[in-house]
Amino acid sequence: MMNNLEGQRIPDVTFRTRKDHEWVDVTSSEIFSGKTVVLFSLPGAFTPTCSSSHVPRYNQLAPVFGANGVDEIVCVSVNDAFVMNEWKRSQNADRVTFLPDGNGEFSDKMGLLVNKDDLGFGKRSWRYSMLVRDGVIEKMFIEPEEPGDPYGVSDADTMFKYLAPEGELPLDVAVFTRDGCPFCVRAKGLLHDAGIEFEELLLNRDYTDQTLRAVSSSITYPQVFIGGTLVGGADDLEEWLQRRGATEARSAA
Repeated sequence: MMNNLEGQRIPDVTFRTRKDHEWVDVTSSEIFSGKTVVLFSLPGAFTPTCSSSHVPRYNQLAPVFGANGVDEIVCVSVNDAFVMNEWKRSQNADRVTFLPDGNGEFSDKMGLLVNKDDLGFGKRSWRYSMLVRDGVIEKMFIEPEEPGDPYGVSDADTMFKYLAPEGELPLDVAVFTRDGCPFCVRAKGLLHDAGIEFEELLLNRDYTDQTLRAVSSSITYPQVFIGGTLVGGADDLEEWLQRRGATEARSAA
């Protein structure tokens, strides 16, 4: 059974990191002492689940974690500093600290270093997450010991629900745009003014008109999707924001 170290202090190790082409040693104490840290660990950089789900969602939710008392979000993998730095760049994960556990020392002391020889990986970390306050592990979410690479409890949403049961997650917003579209500029401005983060998808760079026809009955621009629902164009978005504001005002009254 995988180790659960809740109530214990974080292992004392030194991480060999690279910054500005120089080696920089970072100790456990420097990372965890006097801070509240969410750490998630995974089998390997550039691997499918790690790149498509685990890292992006923690990076997206970093602001709401911060608003609920988390000082830093850390990603650990048994990879070297060069690989971890390149992976962070490719993921655009500027809100997450990537720590290389190249020799597996940290994972081993956590009792979560496992054999992945069947995949040609050698020794790797089991997938888990934990909340650490001033160097003491408060909560761990360890994936079950099942074949393959289970991913169901170490995700960012599970950790956030533990940290802030009544907390509100950010909206998932995507905006389909095209170059030279003034209505697209207006829609993006409305979202910026409302403090709502969004992902912009630009025609003929990120998608084609065929993609838009597949997901929407309209091919006018922009097309704003929120939480899986088509809101519409800039006017529709403005109305949606007004309704949302009125609802929030009633709730606060």
